[in-house]
Amino acid sequence: MNPIIENIKEFIEESQVASVCFVDEFGQPYCINCFYAFDKEKGMLVFKSSLGTNHHAMIKEKKKVAGTILPNEVNTLKIKGLQFEAEILSQSLVVDFQCPGTYYKKYPFALAMPGYIWAISLDKMKLTDNTLVFGKKEKWER
Repeated sequence: MNPIIENIKEFIEESQVASVCFVDEFGQPYCINCFYAFDKEKGMLVFKSSLGTNHHAMIKEKKKVAGTILPNEVNTLKIKGLQFEAEILSQSLVVDFQCPGTYYKKYPFALAMPGYIWAISLDKMKLTDNTLVFGKKEKWER
C-alpha cells in the first residue's frame, strides 16, 4: 500500500461522519451517513450498523462502494472534503484486522448498542482543500 498523504490522513482523523453509497442488484444507489473510525495503518474505515437496514442487504464481500467525508464544521468560504472509492471487507477480515477494537476505542458508548461492525478498504481518495489554495486537490491510490 502506498503511504497515505499526510493531509488526507489528518483530515480523515479530524472528521467523524462519512456518507457511503451502495448500489443494489438492480443498479439503484442507496446512501447512508455513519460515524466511522479510521485505521490509518491499513487504510480502512470502520463502521457500525444495525441489522435489518436497507444497506445491510447491500453489504456483500468484495463489493465496491463510494463516499464522501466532510469536516465536522462546514465553512462555505473554505470548502474542504474528501471523496473515496473502496471495497467492503469480508467478515473474516473484519475480525482478523481487529476492526471492532478500532471502532470501540473511538466510540466506547457504541458497545451498548446492538449492531455489527463492518469495514471498507480505501482504494482511491481525493481531498479538496480550498483552505490552502483555491482548487487544491490531493489524490491517493492504494
